[in-house]
Amino acid sequence: MISGRQTVLVAGGGGFIGGHLASALSQQGFSVRAADIKPFDQWYQIPEGVEPRLLDLSKLDDCRDAVRGIDTVYNLAANMGGIGFISLHRAECMLSVLINTHLLLAARDAGVHKYFFASSACVYNVDRQADPEVTPLKESDAYPAMAEDGYGWEKLFSERMCRHFREDFGLETRVARFHNIYGVNGSYNDGREKAPGALCRKMAEAVLTGRHEIEIWGDGEQTRSFMYIDDCVDAIQLVVAGDSALPVNVGSLERVSINQMVGIIEKIAGITVQRSYCSDAPLGVRGRNSDNTMFKELYDWEPKIGLADGLERTYRWIFDQLSAEATGRTACSVVPTPLSGPVEVMHQRVG
Repeated sequence: MISGRQTVLVAGGGGFIGGHLASALSQQGFSVRAADIKPFDQWYQIPEGVEPRLLDLSKLDDCRDAVRGIDTVYNLAANMGGIGFISLHRAECMLSVLINTHLLLAARDAGVHKYFFASSACVYNVDRQADPEVTPLKESDAYPAMAEDGYGWEKLFSERMCRHFREDFGLETRVARFHNIYGVNGSYNDGREKAPGALCRKMAEAVLTGRHEIEIWGDGEQTRSFMYIDDCVDAIQLVVAGDSALPVNVGSLERVSINQMVGIIEKIAGITVQRSYCSDAPLGVRGRNSDNTMFKELYDWEPKIGLADGLERTYRWIFDQLSAEATGRTACSVVPTPLSGPVEVMHQRVG
């Protein structure tokens, strides 16, 4: 690392959010190290000025290597994806607890000043999310605990571990609960994509093939809020720079149903599609939205990029990717393939 500049580690830097964060921090003058288990040719991006490291952060020795000489750790490393992935890989998602455990130990022993953990709205009690007209979730709604099975429980446990490392060892920890982050340079066709990437891909394929039909998981009336990646990166930096150690929502207030999102993307693409519905696909909770009251009070900040704007950027990027690939794929389901092999081959992504 370059001496004389604040040094940061972006764990999971080969992933979607990690790559964008590493790029922003490097442009701001930080000395950035990015660590990920994926081969470099599978990283979403390797920004100019960033030191890329191929490390398995589920292993304590690799974590010690990663944090050497580091002032601030951003932990965005996890085995995750959209609802189709996390529904079928609960054990693999929970094994991400090894990453946070070993990074916390390494950070404590190395004298790291601040430690950021990327949590998820999946920590929230599922009983509060049974209606599409869901009341926005405030931070206290995580308890009594009944998190999303697998991935959500790992995130909630890791939040508690951060809290206790702060209380017992004095490590300054910060936690943000992400609500469906999306945008360019993200997953759209690898089985880990979330709704915006999947629907933009399907719409782009409908345009490219001339077959104006897409499949939608469920009845399309399930609701979520979605935050564009640029806003997420800004919010992360506010959380890390702030004084509050409490978990805080990082998300948009703009709740939308999947059917409404399809309508937005139709306008962007300039076509109308025939919709078919897959009733036995993984769906997750019926409704989820972010209550941003705490974030607004703490940081006097709100997301700047609306859903229509963010979806247009995302759709244009995915359309360009598919056009360049010239694969001629049709708008069909993407069924996640079960993982094989031990934890050492986990993809470390978050988003």
